[in-house]
Amino acid sequence: MKKKKRTLKKKKFKKKFKYLFIIFIILIIIITGLIIFSKKQNTNVSKKKKTIKDVYYNKCNKLDYCNNKNINRYLAYHKKNDDLNFEDIVTRVNLNLDYSFYTHTKKAKDLNKDYILVNKYYYLDENYIPNNLENIPEEYSRSGMKLVSSAKEAFVKLARDARKNNTPVIAMSSFRSYDYQVDLYDRYKRKEGKNAADTYSARPGFSEHQTGLCVDVYDGEIDYTSFEKSDSFKWMSDNAYKYGFILRYPKGKDSITGYQYESWHYRYVGQKIAKYIKENDITYDEYYAKFIENNY
Repeated sequence: MKKKKRTLKKKKFKKKFKYLFIIFIILIIIITGLIIFSKKQNTNVSKKKKTIKDVYYNKCNKLDYCNNKNINRYLAYHKKNDDLNFEDIVTRVNLNLDYSFYTHTKKAKDLNKDYILVNKYYYLDENYIPNNLENIPEEYSRSGMKLVSSAKEAFVKLARDARKNNTPVIAMSSFRSYDYQVDLYDRYKRKEGKNAADTYSARPGFSEHQTGLCVDVYDGEIDYTSFEKSDSFKWMSDNAYKYGFILRYPKGKDSITGYQYESWHYRYVGQKIAKYIKENDITYDEYYAKFIENNY
């Protein structure tokens, strides 16, 4: 009887051990599988990241204005703006639009050139006054208005032809000194606050008016802020580029220019550039990033 009991106990023990061993093996298989799966997932993510970066490098090498040093910035900007195509991402990052306005600023290049860029990242020194400033004839402007000679000559032709068409275009603000902009910006800031002022007025040193290439216009009758409602505006929309002028802050482009739409603010860039901007519906900032920044 004792032997039978021992035998039964041994059989039960062996049976339990067999089940425990099977369970142990199954657990080992499951754990091993999970580890392998996890490694594959990590490897796939790593490959995916590497692939995206490689694609950007390849595309960058085929785009003249793409900078390989900015690849990580391009990728980061793409994550936040996946609706943009590769060229737009490169253009905007090259313009520093992945940074907040008025940060990472630097001195404007191309001083005294018609293609100078001044915006919320490129500034002019407080003592900068452009060469060859000339008075605009008072028949086409308010008293004391000045532009650099190339812009002034082009504006006179534009204003003369606009008058012949019975759609007068009159300069009501043009070159502004640094000190003038200090007073103007401070006045707006006191009136509506800094955040609001920054949407329509440049901080001192960051105003294009200091270049002597910009002019605010009106038709001589209605207020300049309503210039869009005038026949003169319609004429300018169709013809300004023929004289080398562009609408500097177009509608719907404030995320690029940093300023709200201004129907009255025009910038002289020369006929060739103005025509390209008109035909391709881009801002001067975008044109500069693509064709000027690394080519002059």
